Amino acid sequence: MLKACLNGGRRREEHPAVPLTAAELAADAVRCATAGVAAVHVHPRDDSGVESLDPVVIAAAVDAVRAARPGLPVGVSTGAWILPDPAERVAAVRAWTVLPDFASVNAHEPGAAAVAAALHERGVMVEAGLWTAAAVDAWRRWPTPTGRVLVECMAEAVEMALADAAAILAALPDRGPPVLLHGEGPATWPVFAEAVRRGLHTRIGLEDTLLLPDGTTTPDNVALVTAARALAAR
Repeated sequence: MLKACLNGGRRREEHPAVPLTAAELAADAVRCATAGVAAVHVHPRDDSGVESLDPVVIAAAVDAVRAARPGLPVGVSTGAWILPDPAERVAAVRAWTVLPDFASVNAHEPGAAAVAAALHERGVMVEAGLWTAAAVDAWRRWPTPTGRVLVECMAEAVEMALADAAAILAALPDRGPPVLLHGEGPATWPVFAEAVRRGLHTRIGLEDTLLLPDGTTTPDNVALVTAARALAAR
């Protein structure tokens, strides 16, 4: 499964094609789905362009994607940088009026287990974000079922990112949930290749990198998806 991570915390100043509004996210989701992705991961923004877990903001983004591309799974982040207080993150999830198909929860963050539980209670599939091998232990103590594990290699140095990938994957249970492996920055494409080599799910998009495999700046998310599919096909 190839997922498109459309915007993350990117600002328009970083790349002119970063989708911010609900309409922009929806239009980009359609283009990426047409190019071959099976799901999209988005970071909805409020009117000032700031990431938000507010029910109105989440609903606008999710509804827009679903209206533009019915049947395309859409997920969001619940990262602590969006709403630092764990209790407020749980309250936000419980207040959502429109539910995404899945949502990521970083296992190392304070209150992660409670946020995951709130998502599960609402019927949202939980993706456990694992940034380190130590985070695997925290995740395994969750009482909440996990629909997918995200092995997220945050080191920009390629050698370190690949070492992190190997360590986290080795720490996972043999019969656990499906795994999605990805990197970011300079390590994005080498980790992508490792995911393909291992037969794992992966992702690509402006959230992770602004560059195509040849080192040139990508014009948009669709070009990244097209390049990813070409690499995987090889």
